[in-house]
Amino acid sequence: MKSITIKKTQSLKGEITVPGDKSISHRAIMLGSIAEGDTTIRGLLKGEDNMATLKAFRQMGVRIDEHENGMVVIQGKGLHGLKEPEDFIDAGNSGTTMRLLTGLLSGQEFFSVLTGDQYLRKRPMKRVVEPLSLMGARIFGRENGNKAPLAIVGSKLKGMTYNSPLASAQVKSAILMAGLYADGGTTVIEPTLSRDHTERMLAYFGAEVKRNGTTVSIKVGQKLVGKEIEVPGDISSAAFFMVAALITEDSELLIKNVGINPARIGIIDILEKMGGQVKILDKREVSGEPVGDILVKSSKLKGIEIKGDIIPRAIDELPVIAVAAAFADGVTEIKDAQELRVKETDRIAAMTSELRGIGVTVSDLPDGMKIEGGKRPIGNDSCTSWGDHRIAMSMIIAGLASERGITISNTDCIDTSFPGFVQILKNLGCRISELQE
Repeated sequence: MKSITIKKTQSLKGEITVPGDKSISHRAIMLGSIAEGDTTIRGLLKGEDNMATLKAFRQMGVRIDEHENGMVVIQGKGLHGLKEPEDFIDAGNSGTTMRLLTGLLSGQEFFSVLTGDQYLRKRPMKRVVEPLSLMGARIFGRENGNKAPLAIVGSKLKGMTYNSPLASAQVKSAILMAGLYADGGTTVIEPTLSRDHTERMLAYFGAEVKRNGTTVSIKVGQKLVGKEIEVPGDISSAAFFMVAALITEDSELLIKNVGINPARIGIIDILEKMGGQVKILDKREVSGEPVGDILVKSSKLKGIEIKGDIIPRAIDELPVIAVAAAFADGVTEIKDAQELRVKETDRIAAMTSELRGIGVTVSDLPDGMKIEGGKRPIGNDSCTSWGDHRIAMSMIIAGLASERGITISNTDCIDTSFPGFVQILKNLGCRISELQE
């Protein structure tokens, strides 16, 4: 187990790139595997989560070649070409792997079992199991199907219209994946729009996907054709450096080639509302996804209220937004974010505890946090990641601008989404050290 110490940093200047988008990488592997013909992927994130997805499809007979230049080539098997895995599929820490595969595997003609690490086995799965069961899926798991391991008996599925009680890209995507194998059309209606990478990529692979506001539909019998995909940088990874540049003095950072999907840029809207100088430059489209360069400069931030429709557009970035709030003048309230309770850990409890530990006045709300900024956090030498990559990286960013720096334990989890995170900080001149415990 590794710990990381970060000392106060004066300024961040330069140009960086961040690894490929984790959400897009998952979907590129999945759809490339069930498409006809080869799919070539450049910029695939090779974090532990995505590698769990890649390994899963290898277990189901898909040839996936990884080249020295980072390019990945998938020899697609078509919609009905997967084979029954000989062993259980281990999703590791990846909720996306488990939930989306639950949908895709429900319509296969074989038996499969999905499991994960100690954290993933605690996360709720009924949110996908219940709607898939309405389509005819046969899924069995702990706590009546709510907890992994999940055993899936491939079944004949029927299409349906599902009114989702929550805006969740994972729920929507699991149903759409199952819809590829269902008789009749499948429609998902969300209360607010969640990230739409699955819909975009299905259309990019040639599927007929209809979208109207928060409603998305797919027909049965779709044919997916292998494509070339260039994965943009992950805005969730860029978010840490955006906040880092805002809260350290005399900083100016350009983050190149970042995905700026409208359903994902809540972080930019929030930071701008807080007074942050954040600009998107050179907007373009790559492989069906909007991409741009993000310029961030040191700014005097102010506290705001964050709630409502913007929450699903910034759900993964809220831990580091809480760090920005700790350095802002005034009070920031985060509401309607109860989804944070069921991520890799309870991120509300985790961030409340760790921010309080470095001297921030913060209250734990049922659906969020109340953070009182205006006083520079002191720092601490005994923070912990709670086994959650986003908590670990958020607290490292807090250490950049705290008075005496921060030491965070159990930071191996960072590699699930952002291998190379520490090296980028070192390249920017940050005083950071690692210790194997």
